[in-house]
Amino acid sequence: MTDQKCTSGVPGLDEILAGGIPRNHLYLVQGKPGTGKTTLALQFLIEGIRQKEKVLYITFSETQPELEAVAKSHNWDISGIDVLELSALSSQMNAQNQTTLFHPAEVELSRTITLLLEKIKQINPSRIVFDSVSELRLLSDSSFRYRRQMLYFKEFFINRGSTVLFLDDLTTEDGDTHVQSIVHGVLLLEKFRAAYGVERRQFHIVKLRGVKFRGGTHDYIIEEGGIIMYPRLVAANFNKDFKRKTYSSGVKELDSLLGGGLDSGTSNLIIGPAGTGKSTVTIRFAVSAAERGEKVAIYSFEESEYNLISRAKDLGMDIEKHIQSGKILLRKIDPAELTPGQFASLLRNSTLTENVDMVIIDSLNGYLHAMPEQQFLMLQLHELLAYLGNRGVVTIMVLAQAGIMGANMQTPIDLTYLADTVVMTRFFEAMGSIKKAISIIKKRTGSHEGTLRELNIGQGGIQVGNVLQDFRGIFTGVPTFLGDPSEIMRNEKRC
Repeated sequence: MTDQKCTSGVPGLDEILAGGIPRNHLYLVQGKPGTGKTTLALQFLIEGIRQKEKVLYITFSETQPELEAVAKSHNWDISGIDVLELSALSSQMNAQNQTTLFHPAEVELSRTITLLLEKIKQINPSRIVFDSVSELRLLSDSSFRYRRQMLYFKEFFINRGSTVLFLDDLTTEDGDTHVQSIVHGVLLLEKFRAAYGVERRQFHIVKLRGVKFRGGTHDYIIEEGGIIMYPRLVAANFNKDFKRKTYSSGVKELDSLLGGGLDSGTSNLIIGPAGTGKSTVTIRFAVSAAERGEKVAIYSFEESEYNLISRAKDLGMDIEKHIQSGKILLRKIDPAELTPGQFASLLRNSTLTENVDMVIIDSLNGYLHAMPEQQFLMLQLHELLAYLGNRGVVTIMVLAQAGIMGANMQTPIDLTYLADTVVMTRFFEAMGSIKKAISIIKKRTGSHEGTLRELNIGQGGIQVGNVLQDFRGIFTGVPTFLGDPSEIMRNEKRC
């Protein structure tokens, strides 16, 4: 083979492996039952058939009908895969020994291996899967004999130019160092039971000699069609030169608060209690961008597409026509079904293949619920925002605080240090009415107003009022009014 890498046939895996696994070596694929070892192995062999290679599946534990059932569930044709069952070898040995009973532990290892290697020589495959190595352990009397046999396998297959996957279900010994030290690479598949929603699956490369692979853990799923892996996002790998520009909201007073608008390549956080207009502000930015011919991707964790379109229409923003034209990509995200790796992959594809200019995540509360542990949210989100920033995308995130008003409001997680711009919305009480206020807490990329303005949301859309200069203590929820009460009444009539 002129190609020194063996492509895996698993979407996303070759990116993790930096193009594939080196040929003519032995690899150990570890994982407890149900993690997808057989599925990955079949994809590896099917890819070999696609590359016009001879392939062989040696099954010590699963029968050919069971393999065919797995293939049928994924709509695969495995007729091109040679399958060698241990039961076929046992029948041959039974005839030679004139015995009527067979059990793997009762078979002499050397005779079993001799017959096995003769079959391999006849087929002469370039890709081989052993399922599973646990059965080889049971056939060995001792760890020493088992290791010696594996070393013999290594010499035999390398001399024949074969790339071999040994599947290990981890049911006999934890962390089999005998094989790990012999093989060229160790790939680990893991499955975790979530407290709610779909189980989480993660892939990890324990070792891989001679390859600068992408380390860490990578999410993967098993669906009809096989395993799909989602490589861990590394922002530094996706730098792009872009021209700095400012994105207007289409509301003059809001842009004035922001010092002109939001800048490309920045992350922007809108934070406040539920009902203060955070999502409405993001829709306003999305519609204005679409009207200018820019492309926007909205990832909604809470609101359905129907509700979002209806609410925007009631506020005078026709988002539906931009969705139909493809300028706005609206995607409903279920945090109970989608892993963080899948979500990061969706965002990456939006920027690489769909060339979006703006990404809206509504809300981070839903993203937080998709994470098994909070500390990993910060790491993944930091990398995600860095990636979007490197691509010149303007990112708008919504974060809802617990509580309505006053000093007892709580934020589920502090992300303000990650954001380049922080927009805060608040309820406050004034003259018997509940009002909304908006202000800019920080903006790294330029100047902004340090004032508080009233925010009104109605059939006319978003209106940002005058500076609330006659109030003190608005962020407490119950401010003190220092001006003329009649002025408030005149403002009410104008709104």
